[in-house]
Parts: sequence; structure tokens; C-alpha cells
Amino acid sequence: MTHYPADTAIDLLSRGANGDRAIGAPGRPWLTHAGLRDQVRRTITALNRMGIGRNDRVAIVLPNGPQMAAAFVAIAAGATTAPLNPAYKTEEFEFYLSDLNARALLILQGMESPSRAVAAARDIPIIELIPSPDGPAGSFTLQPPPSLSGSPRHGGPAAAQDVALVLHTSGTTSRPKIVPLRHINITASAYHIGETLALAPDDVCLNIMPLFHIHGLIAATLSSLAAGAAVYCTPGFNAFRFFAWFAEARPSWYTAVPTMHQAILNLAKRNEATINAGRLRFIRSSSSSLPPQVMEMLEQTFGVPVIESYGMTEAAHQMASNPLPPSKRYPGSVGIPAGPEIAIMDLDGNLLPPGELGEVVIRGRNVTHGYENNPEANAAAFTNGWFRTGDQGFLDDDSYLRLTGRLKELINRGGEKISPIEIDVVLMDHPAVAQCLTFAMPHESLGEEVAAAIVLCEGVTCTEYELRDFVGARLASFKVPRKIVFLEEIPKGATGKLQRIGLAGKLGITA
Repeated sequence: MTHYPADTAIDLLSRGANGDRAIGAPGRPWLTHAGLRDQVRRTITALNRMGIGRNDRVAIVLPNGPQMAAAFVAIAAGATTAPLNPAYKTEEFEFYLSDLNARALLILQGMESPSRAVAAARDIPIIELIPSPDGPAGSFTLQPPPSLSGSPRHGGPAAAQDVALVLHTSGTTSRPKIVPLRHINITASAYHIGETLALAPDDVCLNIMPLFHIHGLIAATLSSLAAGAAVYCTPGFNAFRFFAWFAEARPSWYTAVPTMHQAILNLAKRNEATINAGRLRFIRSSSSSLPPQVMEMLEQTFGVPVIESYGMTEAAHQMASNPLPPSKRYPGSVGIPAGPEIAIMDLDGNLLPPGELGEVVIRGRNVTHGYENNPEANAAAFTNGWFRTGDQGFLDDDSYLRLTGRLKELINRGGEKISPIEIDVVLMDHPAVAQCLTFAMPHESLGEEVAAAIVLCEGVTCTEYELRDFVGARLASFKVPRKIVFLEEIPKGATGKLQRIGLAGKLGITA
């Protein structure tokens, strides 16, 4: 049973000892937990003087790094934080800033971004974040515009039921939906992750995930701070700089998406000395399915267990996770419930027994209360108090969850529903395949047909026919890709996840 020492962001920060490290960055002195708590108090006071208080939304456009991590925590503690991808174009900022109804935009002083012009056109005040040039990592001051002053409607530290964080769904197949996460949601998820990973004050997380995404915000940053531990914030993922950061930070763990793990593995051989000199305790993987072959290679290379977890924005990240040794972990499984309750539901809302395939549903303290201003989406997402994740899978007899894919990503070949993940796993067994992604392509009579994008190992050749024969020897004929496309790189989303939905269109594949 998880213990929840705090249910607000500011109270969650109380565990860290005053002089212990909290936030670090390449080439910077560490911000201590005492320094972070002081930063949070000063930020709440500064926001309140601008007339911004609890549940007022502050859109944040900052580069990845320690200021983003500190600003996320500090602003959430007294207002509502709404991080946005700094790489967005003008049209994207127009949509998100309009949809959020932000009270202000927070941006790095001197940073060029189309968000500035969009905010100005919408009369959204712009607050400049000024890093402390000689101070520790993550320390900053806020410079408000003259138009922001007065008293907030509700000042002081936020309460448990106030909204701490607002994010949008990815919107790959529909208009992005607003997911409001309350303090009670994000703190619960931070404690769930800390309990799963047995985080302690001497742990250091090397963060390479973007901090406009739930994975980096909660799994790397907030879970570390909740445990009184530390997070070392890089400028963003760069496989060629990873091992230099690894040597400087001396992390006990890092968390990433599978494509990042694969890129790191490609450079691991030449960095064996750095790995051997490290103090890594485990590696975590989340946000998309980790091929079992990659899990095995990571464990062999780093000599530590790889813990695959399952999360989503609507659950404030973590839902299930493989446990640490000596408990069992299974390649191809995302583990046991690790926070919320998990069940499998059929189309009619009935809960299914172990072994039965259906939709994964969750309920619990970390789950959002619902999408904002979207009754239709909420009616579809919630059934009898359970949130429908949109993922298909089953629970085995030991309560380990095994996913077969996103329901929207299943390939409907003439009525036969095919799991692309199943085909991915087989393709990854071929010695010539470095990376793969199975996806649906349009077909005139069947509706959809199986296709696969392949990245070959360096210096290796292989034909489409060889790969089709390889899959055909292991799976039923209707699961064999009818088209295989060889690519230098498979398209990824902003968080490094491979993008199944819409890939046929991006590659110009038609019926």
C-alpha cells in the first residue's frame, strides 16, 4: 500500500535534506533541496504580485534543462503550469495558447520563439525567466511586464484539488484534448514511481527526456524530488553527449523511450570504461513498447536490470511497471499494477478474467478527473468509474499486464485484427534489423494491409523477400508484411516515440 506523505507539490518537496542535491546540469553547481524550496517560495510570491495565483494558467516555453525543471515545480506550487514544446511553429502556438486560456506566457529571456508574437497578438502578458548566471542549476528570477500587477483571486500555495499541470493529448487521430492534472494526481504518481524503483536520497536520475512531456516531468523530475533525491537535467537527448553526462552526473538510473535506448546502445561499445566506472542501479523504459531484444542488450551492456513501465498523460504517467529484482520481470510485459487499479474490460463494460483480451482500464488517485470542456470524450473515456486507456491487452495469472497495441493502431485486415507489436518482436529477431515499425497501409478490398518500416544494421544488406520469409516462418501468413520499406530513420514524434499512426501517408503509400 503506497504511503502519500504529501498531496501538493510544495509539501512533496519537504523530504529532501537542506544540503542534499536536488537539481543539477552539465557544468553547473547543484541546486540543493533547501535552495529549491526557497526558489519555490520566491516564485509563488512573485506570481502573486503579478496577480497570478492558484489555478491561473502559465504557459511555459523553455528549453530543456534545469530552469525548466525548477520552473515546472515552482509555478505548479502556486499556479497551474502548462509546458509547451519550444519547437512548435506559429500555427501550433496559436492553437495551444488559445486552447489553454493562459493568463501569461513564461519564456527564457532573449529566447527567440514564434510564441512571443502569438502571445502579443492575443494580449497574453509575457514573463521573462532570467537564469542566475553564477548561481546553482535551476535558479532564476522572474521579470514581469508592466501590465501584470495586482492581487490574485486565490494566492499562496496551491491545494490538493487545485490543477497543477495541464497537458494536451498527442492528437494523432483527433483534435488534442486538454488533460488537467491536480496536485493529488501528480504527487500520487511521483510516490508510485518512487516506491516501484525504491528511490532514496542518494539516487541521481540522468534526465534526457523532454520536460514538456509527462514522462520527464513526473518520472524523472518529480519522483526524484519526492524521494529527497536528485535529477540531473540535460539540454535534451543527444546520444553523442550521453556518456559525457553519464560520467559527470554519476547517475544511479536514467529513464528513456526505446528509440533513445537503441541510440545509446549503438555508442556503448566505445564507452565501456565510462559504463564500468559508473554506479548505475537500474535503467527504466517507458512511453512505448520496448522490444525484448533491446531489453536484453541493455542488461548485457550495462549490467543492471531494465525496468519497463507503462504510462500515459491521463494517469499522470505511471500505471504499471515491472518490479526490481528479486521480483520477476518479463520482457514483453509492462509489469504489474504500480499505482492505480488495472483491469481488462470488454466493449460492453464488463470486466474480464485473467487471460482474456480486452481494453486496459484504470482507476485511482493518480488518474485525471476528466478532459476539460469535452463531455463527449469523457463519456467515451469513462465507464463505471474506470478510465479506458485505448490500449488492448490482458492480465496473466500472475497479474502481469501484456499489451498487444493501441486499439487505434491495430491493423484491420479484412476484419482480422492484427497486433503490430507482435510482428515488431519477430522482425527484431532478424540479425539484419536494427529498428522496425509495423503499421497499417491502405488496401482497396481489405481496407488495411500489413506494412513494415525497417532500419538495417550498419553495413548489413537484406531484401524484402528475406524478411517476409523470416516472418512467414514464425507467424500466420496473414500477418506477414505485404510491403517492407527500408529507411535510414523511422519518423519520430517530439518525445522520440516512433509514430505508427499516419506513417503510410508520410511515406506516400497508397492503396
